[in-house]
Amino acid sequence: MAKSPKKSATKPKTKPDLNQIAARIVAEATGTAPKTSDPEAGKDPNAVALGRKGGLKGGKARAKSLTKKQRAASAKKAAAARWGK
Repeated sequence: MAKSPKKSATKPKTKPDLNQIAARIVAEATGTAPKTSDPEAGKDPNAVALGRKGGLKGGKARAKSLTKKQRAASAKKAAAARWGK
């Protein structure tokens, strides 16, 4: 018997209705709703800086610790996933 596809634990995202988009635009234009353009709002700046610091050196440190054969295998796996082969 064939396996059923895995169900997502989260609710699927739906596109907002045209009326919802218009209401959001009017609310933002009149200043009655907060603007949603700043993804960093409400985050601790120290935590953001610390995360960025670790993220900047992560890939280089990982590549340095892998052998040439391991790096090649990882690159092939990434390419296969990227191009769906």
